[in-house]
Amino acid sequence: MNYDKGIYTLILQLHEDAEREVGKLGILHLKKGYYTYTGSARGSGGFKRVNRHIDVLCGRNRTRRWHIDYLLPITSFRCAVVSPTDQDLECAVARRIGATYKPITGFGCTDCSCVSHLHFAERYEHLPDTVMQAHTSAGLISTMLK
Repeated sequence: MNYDKGIYTLILQLHEDAEREVGKLGILHLKKGYYTYTGSARGSGGFKRVNRHIDVLCGRNRTRRWHIDYLLPITSFRCAVVSPTDQDLECAVARRIGATYKPITGFGCTDCSCVSHLHFAERYEHLPDTVMQAHTSAGLISTMLK
């Protein structure tokens, strides 16, 4: 197995309600709270994609390529769960998180049939544990990065 590639989930905090135009999704009305975004890092850059997301969040990269790029600049990073794998388990992880937290319909899932890869939680309590459990339930060995 290649440990440089896999699946990840970002946990982000939005400090106040916001409206944000997100590509073809249009304007989203986002509530203050916490958001999980599950993505694939199985491409050529592997987990460097997580670093790229942090660069967008911090303003070091202004490119808007994916839905998450529109949300990152107005959030703060809480942590990420990363799971090395060569299996296509991104959707399985997103569905498991969506069983507990509210999906933001259509976000981050234009290349699959999922309801969403972005989920909302009002409180942080239990959120990291739920995300870790979603990864391990999919058969992944996960690490939390803070």
